[in-house]
Amino acid sequence: MTLEHIQRKLSEFFKGVPIELVEGAKNPVSQAQTGDSCLVVPADKIKDVCKTLKTIEQFSFDCLSNLTAVDRKDKFEVVYHLFSYKHRHSLTLKAILPREDSAHVETLEDLWGCANWLEREVYDLFGIKFDNHSDLRRIMLPDDWIGHPLRKDYKEEEDYHGISTTRPSLLSS
Repeated sequence: MTLEHIQRKLSEFFKGVPIELVEGAKNPVSQAQTGDSCLVVPADKIKDVCKTLKTIEQFSFDCLSNLTAVDRKDKFEVVYHLFSYKHRHSLTLKAILPREDSAHVETLEDLWGCANWLEREVYDLFGIKFDNHSDLRRIMLPDDWIGHPLRKDYKEEEDYHGISTTRPSLLSS
């Protein structure tokens, strides 16, 4: 099933909901496509759309293979990579969130169990909250770590409990 076909079918299920198809990036010289095309879904509809993509037979996206985020300075993008073992097709979905400390989106952990840890990672590194998550706490950094290191505005502390967070370059001697 092509991305255009999936978009058309989703638009039939979600009448009036804007589901935008965004072409992947292209090499400026060769015009060869270098990035994944994706569907952009309103953040407040991401759970409903994902539930449809998982449960309707013609989609059967039974695997959430990755979930990450991107800080675009003016907004966050939460990126979902889905795969169907049954139909051997894949899909990249994005939900756009306002760039603010209270950025949040509904959890998908009841659809795909692996979303639990992936959402915790996004929370830890970007500070994006997942509503109704069963255990939303840091997964990579200590509980008392200040800030979210993959945000564009993150300011790294010089030390953590007296331990330097930087080290001298191995190239200078």
